Parts: sequence; C-alpha cells; structure tokens
Amino acid sequence: MVNDVKGAVDESGYETYIRRNLSWNSSVIVADGALFFLGMNFATPSTIMSLYVRHLTDSALLIGLVSTIAGAGWYIPQLFTVSFTERLPRKKPIVVNVGFFSERLPFLVMAASAFLLAGPSPRLALTLFFVTLAWHTVGAGAIAVAWQEMFAKITPVHYRGRLLGMANFIGTATGVLGAAFSASILDRYPFPTNFGICFGLTFVFVMASWLVLSLTREPALSTNRPRTSLVDYWKRLPLLLRGNSNFCAYLVARMMTVLGRMGIGFLAVYAVERWALGDSEAGFYTTALLAGQSLSNLVFGPLADRSGHKVVLETSLAITIIAMAVTLIAPSPILMYPVFAAVGALSSSDIVSGVNIALEFGHSDDRPTYIGLANTIPGLAAAIAPMVGGWIASHAEYPAAFASGALLSAAALAFLHYAVTEPRNLHHTRSEPRLT
Repeated sequence: MVNDVKGAVDESGYETYIRRNLSWNSSVIVADGALFFLGMNFATPSTIMSLYVRHLTDSALLIGLVSTIAGAGWYIPQLFTVSFTERLPRKKPIVVNVGFFSERLPFLVMAASAFLLAGPSPRLALTLFFVTLAWHTVGAGAIAVAWQEMFAKITPVHYRGRLLGMANFIGTATGVLGAAFSASILDRYPFPTNFGICFGLTFVFVMASWLVLSLTREPALSTNRPRTSLVDYWKRLPLLLRGNSNFCAYLVARMMTVLGRMGIGFLAVYAVERWALGDSEAGFYTTALLAGQSLSNLVFGPLADRSGHKVVLETSLAITIIAMAVTLIAPSPILMYPVFAAVGALSSSDIVSGVNIALEFGHSDDRPTYIGLANTIPGLAAAIAPMVGGWIASHAEYPAAFASGALLSAAALAFLHYAVTEPRNLHHTRSEPRLT
C-alpha cells in the first residue's frame, strides 16, 4: 500500500516503525506522564483547588464548580475536534504546538492571579481562577483526542494499560513527596502566597512534561476519509451508535459513574469544616490520594492488560461506594485518609482504563470518534454532577451528597456489570459499522 502523504509509511512499514521505536516512545510516554501527573499534584482539584476557592467564597455551588470545570471542561470539547483530528496523518503537531498554549500556559496565569489578586481583590481572583481553570481544562480536552490517537498509534493494544499505569505510578509516587511538600508550603506561608507557590510549581512541571512530549516519534499515516463539515459529521454519529449497542450501554454506564462521584469535590472542604482542620491538611490528604493512586496503578495496569478494562472500571465503582460509606460514618479525620486513597484509585482507573477502553470498541479508522463520544457524552454528566452535589449540600448538607453518590454508584456498577460486554472479548475490531 502506498500513501499519498509526504513522508508517510505504508502498512508494513508502519508496523516496523512502531516496533523499532517502541522502547523510545515508551520512555517518552512514561516520562511525560510522570512529570505531568507530578505537576498536577500541586494543584489537585478535589483538595488544593477546592480549598483555595473556599478561602475566596462560602458558596458550596462555587466550590462544586471546581470539579464541574475540571471534569466537564476536559470531556466536552473532544467530540468537536474529532472530525478534524482523524484526517491528520500525524497528531503530534496538535498535541505539542496547540497544547503549549491551551493546556500548560494557564497555570502561569493562575499562579500570578493568586499572588497578586487573592488578597486585595478576592472576587477578581475568584473570577480569574475559574477562567484559567476553564482555559486549561477546555484546552486539554481540545487536544485530548489527538493525544489518545497518537498514543494508540504508537503503542500495541496489550501494552497500553501497563504503560499508562507505569507513567501514573511514577508520577504519583514522586507526587507523594510533592504533596508532602505542598502541605509544608500551605502551612508555612500565609494565604494567598501558599496557593500561588503551589500553582507555580504545577506550571514548572507541566512545562517539563511538554518538553519531553515533544520528543515523541509518531509515523505519518494517510487516510482516505473525505473532508466533511462538523454538522455532516455529527449527522453520521447515530449510524455508528445504532450499530454498536454495547458501546451505547457503556456510555450510559459511564454517565451514571460520573454522576455517582458528585460528592468527591467536597471531601476536603467537608473534613476541614467538620473537624476544624488547617489548610495544610489538604496537602496531607493529597498525599493519601497520591499513595492510593500510585499503588493502584500496580494492580490496575496489569489487570487491564490481562482481563480487560471493564473489570477495572467495575472495581473503581465498588471503591466509590465504600469511600462514600466510610465518609458518612467516619468519627474522626483519621478515617478520611483511606477515603482520599480511594479517590486516588478512582483517578488511576480513569487513566488506565477510562482512557483505554474507548480504543477497543470499534474499527480503528473510527477510533477518534469512539474516543470523542466516550469522553464528551459522559462529560455532560460531569458538568452537572458537582453542581447537583453542591445543590444537595446547600439544602441538606454534605453527607446527603455523599449518600446520593453512593446509591448512584451502586446502580452504575450493576448496569456496567450486566449490560456491558468487555469489548476485547467480542473480537470485532474490523467488523463494526464504520463512518464513511
């Protein structure tokens, strides 16, 4: 097969290229992920960002907005970029060139606003915080399909789980030290300098990951897909969904899963308020979160490669139920440490299996579309889940939001288990309906 894209490899050359560069690309992916996750651990939405907002407002709805933007901002843009992304012979230029401005740069502005505005102008600081958080998350979502497609192109299917798991493991393992350091920063420096330093460190490390990411070796592959408008592209999506009932069931299960996490963004604020804890406790809780995330990678990565991603997602739902139940009965802040470790395990399952399972539902030519649908549609639920939790907390206090989340998670677990078949077991990669 001869490609019409300059510099593109043919099908046999592609396999040779992947094998020859697998070791290099694996090292790049692990180093990029490790540095990125380390940086993000200095500004974890569920702990540090939520407490920063708590200093600027008493509104539970605005505190919940942190989780709404952090989740929905990443999920929703993806379906808008699929039509353009899937025609590109190489995805790396989008990931690297656009990602610098859309995903990394916002943290520099966030840090500056904390240093300069949070003290004298808290309302302006709060507004600018949400603007920069949305800038980062929407920007990350805009390039997410390109990154996932690039990752799928350069990584064999039975290697993806352990590779992302290893990147996450190293990032979170070093992040445990970072979280301990952030706890020291939050305790040692006054507000808002302490949060400004944390956001600044996030910028430093995500920029380091960007430099590593630019070293990725991705082959160019041409496509026969015709150029189409976004409206025409969306009109074709019902055909794909009608032809893949298993994927539709997965989307429903994923939306239920996201709704079941409605209370997670309030855990740190709840613990601080209930037991009158200091800001530094957010850093210690982040340490527990990272420990859970790091250790669970050692289990989830190999488990996903061996048994499929569905079992990992089922396990994460069971963990959500247990975590919410423990929060409801915890008599002291000590028991919140395993709760945050459980939240870390949820993050690990999202990275290892929430990302990868979408790559296995349909034909490889339609992989970007499956990625976009698997992220954007649940993203609609992610947009409202923390706001629903905030509304419940405002009218019936935080425990009611935790209990509601546990019940929804139980329903999601039952639906995922009985209504969705592990896509890897269907052996349908080349036979599913295709978008043409």
